Amino acid sequence: MERRLAAIMAADMVGYSRLMEADEQGIVARLRAHRIELIDPAIAKNNGRIIKTTGDGMLVEFQSVLDAVNCAVEIQRRMARRNADVPSDARIQFRIGINLGDIIFNDNDIFGDGVNIAARIEQIADSGGVCVAASVHDQVSGRLDIAFDDLGEKSLKNISRPIRVYRAVIDEPGVEPAPGQAPKAQAQAVSKPAIAVLPFANMSGDAEQEFFADGLTEDILTELSRRRELFVISRNSTFVYKGQAVNIQDVAKKLGAQYVVEGSVRKAGDRLRITVQLIDTATDTHIWAERYDRKLDDIFLVQDEITTAIVATLPGRLEAAQNDQLARKKPSNLAAYESVLAAKVLHHRSTREDNARAQELIGQAIGLDPEYGHAYAWRGCILGQAWGYGWCADREAAFVKVEADLNRALMLDDNDADVHRILAAVNITRSNFERARYHQERALALNPNYDLVVVQMGELLTWLGSPAEGVEWIEKAMRLNPHHPARFWSHLGKAHFTAKAYARAIEAFMRLPTMDALAHIFVAASHGWLGDRTAADAHVAALRRLDPQFDLETFLATIHYANEADLQHLRDGLSKAGLT
Repeated sequence: MERRLAAIMAADMVGYSRLMEADEQGIVARLRAHRIELIDPAIAKNNGRIIKTTGDGMLVEFQSVLDAVNCAVEIQRRMARRNADVPSDARIQFRIGINLGDIIFNDNDIFGDGVNIAARIEQIADSGGVCVAASVHDQVSGRLDIAFDDLGEKSLKNISRPIRVYRAVIDEPGVEPAPGQAPKAQAQAVSKPAIAVLPFANMSGDAEQEFFADGLTEDILTELSRRRELFVISRNSTFVYKGQAVNIQDVAKKLGAQYVVEGSVRKAGDRLRITVQLIDTATDTHIWAERYDRKLDDIFLVQDEITTAIVATLPGRLEAAQNDQLARKKPSNLAAYESVLAAKVLHHRSTREDNARAQELIGQAIGLDPEYGHAYAWRGCILGQAWGYGWCADREAAFVKVEADLNRALMLDDNDADVHRILAAVNITRSNFERARYHQERALALNPNYDLVVVQMGELLTWLGSPAEGVEWIEKAMRLNPHHPARFWSHLGKAHFTAKAYARAIEAFMRLPTMDALAHIFVAASHGWLGDRTAADAHVAALRRLDPQFDLETFLATIHYANEADLQHLRDGLSKAGLT
């Protein structure tokens, strides 16, 4: 047996039995997600060691009380963000207690009074709260940006002496600036475009269609709310205008919305016609309008189909309108959201110069609002692009920055699909396909109609050896966003090549406005397999002009096929094209 001083964190899940009874499989899956994405990384980052776990709790050892408290507060703050959109009776919440004391270590387990006190203090904590013993408080007070409430001395079960307990106030800073030290700068609020969806009008005169019109409106509201770059006015605010003839600009002013979506539903026989339009209230202009005519075989299927079509297309049109406005502004006037938007546009152009400017703008966004999780996610994406294309002097240092930005984004907003999308991409580059698939599926669950998430599912399936299925996902992304970035054609070309559909691969790559080295490589390999050496030679020559130092094995090391046979297929095609 070994005895030493240690900080012990005891945590358990509130209402575990009740939640498991209501939805056993769902709770197990969600708890596993919280462990993978939040709890275990937070413990590792703060130098903790998990001693034991139970179904609803765990004991963790830390060598430093500062690390223990930082870890506990990080977990609770991030869990609060994760629970923001979850009904109160379905939330997974934890109580955490921390004690500093003498611990007995034996056979990879811990015992003793110090452990018992940590467990009893945890039972005092509120749902989502952290309580600490006086021994912990005395060590961290004034050293962390956390305030504490003194709960006084508590009589704990099976502990003979009273223990003084403090509650961490985890939703507000607690350290005043030192004399002569300037207070922390307040971050600017992110000014996202606000959008209101007015109740769709029922034009059919059929009272039963009222339910369809309301359901369609609510579905659009729900799906648009998945987009973290939009501020969507709530249903309660917009449905007060149901059945009223309104002046759009007056409504927009009252709701504080820059954009308004309105539409109508008309049923005639077995046909259903739905119209929808997006209005910029600042200029009173129609940005986008569409009409959907469907046969009413299954009203719920039709509702889902039209909802998907609207919410997939509408953000793209809104973003295009924002881009037009940005083009008329001076860069010095850009706020945090607008800087992110402009950086995205430059990123999608996929050139070295545009990437460098995108990095400047995304850094500007973070400078304007250091708590803007979406900006950190996109800085990780933009830096990741520079890393992937070799546009950085120190690739390893760049990758470290990418991971740091994504970890920061996860801490600030676990429910941003972009964060998980980019984490999936990062894990692909490390050939960690299990983690890549996990984050990819999480991104899809958060926003199934986001074209960048959908297209990446096609990429991942291509790398995993299912290119035909990958083609389906990539083509779906193109349908979701008819104004998709040009690089979608490259993704489609790689999927077709891997599926050995060489003519289709060539056709996809030739749709690119400008062919880069990667495109010439895959087109050359496609012509190699088709036996057209003349065409292959032309693309090999173009590749050599773009990259005189091209080395085949170095290039192949950047291709992330899970199956060696797929990589050999590419190598053989390039050999047939005369590229060795």
